[in-house]
Amino acid sequence: MMTHIPGFKRAAVFVFLRNGDHYLLLKRTKMPYLGVHAPIGGKIEAHETPHEAIARETFEETGLQPTCFRFCGLLTETSPIDYNWISYVYVADIDYIDPPLSDEGTLHWIHKDRLSTVTIPPTDGPILKFIDENRIFILNAIFDSKMHLLEMTEELQKERIL
Repeated sequence: MMTHIPGFKRAAVFVFLRNGDHYLLLKRTKMPYLGVHAPIGGKIEAHETPHEAIARETFEETGLQPTCFRFCGLLTETSPIDYNWISYVYVADIDYIDPPLSDEGTLHWIHKDRLSTVTIPPTDGPILKFIDENRIFILNAIFDSKMHLLEMTEELQKERIL
């Protein structure tokens, strides 16, 4: 097993599971983002493609096996602490189900109009806007040492988000 070098970028995947205007989000019981509603995801393992990783993570965290994951974009997160990621972002449309149990937290269906009433990672609002607009993105997010989002830019359109 390779050792992680602090400060180096690690590769990850995450998916917004969607049913119409509702997203199945995980209220996390683990760091990072403890107590925050976040999409399903995790690290890409050795010799694994991003698509294989998102299928595995989705199954591990929800027991679900969506038939189609649609790639939406890339998110690079940079901070002066050990939180530095390059994430492949997906969306998967699924049938409505009662939220399954998860070892990572509690799953909740949240209507897109109610996302402002729950705490989500600071990068996810802009990501969901790109997903709703069906726009591919390459986002760069810069954080300070307390994980406050300082700046966010979209590279394809050279657009400053924050």
